[in-house]
Amino acid sequence: MKKRTKVASLLLAAPLAAMAGVGDRPNVILLVADDLGYGDLSCYGATSVSTPHVDRLAASGVRFTDAHAVASTSTPSRYSLLTGEYAWRREGTDVAAGNAGMIVRPEMYTLADMFRDNGYATAAIGKWHLGLGEKTGQQDWNAPLSMAPADIGFDYSYIMAATGDRVPCVFIENGCVANYDPSAPIEVSYRQNFPGEPTGKANPELLFNLKPSPGQGHDQSIVNGISRIGYMKGGGRALWKDENIADSLVSHAVDFIKANKDNPFFMYLCTNDVHVPRFPHERFRGKSSMGLRGDAILQFDWTVGQVMEALEKAGLTENTLIILTSDNGPVLDDGYMDKAVELAGDHKPGGPFRGGKYSTFEAGTTVPFIVSWPGRVAKGKVSEALVSHIDDVSSLAALIGARLPKGAAPDSRNHLATWLGQSDESRPWVVEMSNDRTLSLREGKWKYITPSNSYKVAWGTGIETGYQRMPQLYDLDAEIDERTNLAEQNPAQVYRMQDILKQVRLNPNYGKTSNDKK
Repeated sequence: MKKRTKVASLLLAAPLAAMAGVGDRPNVILLVADDLGYGDLSCYGATSVSTPHVDRLAASGVRFTDAHAVASTSTPSRYSLLTGEYAWRREGTDVAAGNAGMIVRPEMYTLADMFRDNGYATAAIGKWHLGLGEKTGQQDWNAPLSMAPADIGFDYSYIMAATGDRVPCVFIENGCVANYDPSAPIEVSYRQNFPGEPTGKANPELLFNLKPSPGQGHDQSIVNGISRIGYMKGGGRALWKDENIADSLVSHAVDFIKANKDNPFFMYLCTNDVHVPRFPHERFRGKSSMGLRGDAILQFDWTVGQVMEALEKAGLTENTLIILTSDNGPVLDDGYMDKAVELAGDHKPGGPFRGGKYSTFEAGTTVPFIVSWPGRVAKGKVSEALVSHIDDVSSLAALIGARLPKGAAPDSRNHLATWLGQSDESRPWVVEMSNDRTLSLREGKWKYITPSNSYKVAWGTGIETGYQRMPQLYDLDAEIDERTNLAEQNPAQVYRMQDILKQVRLNPNYGKTSNDKK
């Protein structure tokens, strides 16, 4: 297993006490939902579903209305969140196959490295989708993996190998298959099926939980009565049951909190909700008016409540910073016949924004973003500041007084004061990336989208991608849903935003202040 020497971090001259008014460094929980839209939470305006635990978290902290994931799909979004580097700077950061090799490489300095080097216990729990093992397609799932989250700063990990709709459908604990069953060795292929193994396409009678939507590729190996992307053989007792995923993740998260109640900790907790296949626990099924997708939102809210309760029982509420967000925008039909489209009714998962997951329109990257730290963060504040996940590493480094090694988190900036509600300062601009790597730029009220020759609708999802062959410019103050292209009427603004993108591409430090470079 490839290892490296960590660079010991130095303390910044300005201690945390000067920034937040306390002497002790807080625990930090980064709670990332999957495909949860801006409009999917009641504190963001949803009326067809209620999320009381998330609402309570928002009431205790700052709720942002203009926060952005770096990309409108999972793998590049999570890559940037953990590294502080735009995913478009590196090849191989697109949506990962279930047997992808590690995308965040051990030589990179990550958010987890930063916390671990500063005395924090670190954990990654839940969805991963950033690859495992040294090389794609060459993992031995029946032995310790050659690369795992421990190689990028996580002391403990209990993760899904990729995502819920991809094989292998097992949890990986500290680099090994959890509950490994030696009587059912695991084989995985993304090229061809294994002889005699049923698939959703050939054996629809075995799909007793969910059936795939036509033409989206979710009709291959069957696990738990649901067909997936990719082919898998074996697993036995290690195979997950979709209805128990949330319970399993919560139990491991709570155990980590209990084990580290006397030490500072950082937990990267990523739920499977509301990504497909949506098959929540029976406690939640039928409890919303929107079918399985609505039920999955209720399950996500329950997860938030369980984490908050665990902190309260451990006496850690006042000394724990929680950031709640989503990896990208929402999608209804993303591969399974769960009636998400038919049962949505008046619910708008993307809120007032156009597009969704995969899209270059605003609903692709505009996500819920809540920062709570009772007694330390402005209570019940609603902030319109423009903020981005890309600043996660630098802002949290400032929180705990960590100095990043030279070259680490090259695109990340320190906007801690804004995140804590102590300032209303926006990021000068936000760069967004869609599914085909088309870039867009937000600067104040303006949204610029670069030209693209790709498809205009994301396959069977029905989501508008926003791709056009000409430049697009929108005034979001005038039209938040990006309907009128003003590029021809505003050539100077188009040129200005094209130049910003050009400079950012050439130089990650473009526009940074001395405070950002610390």
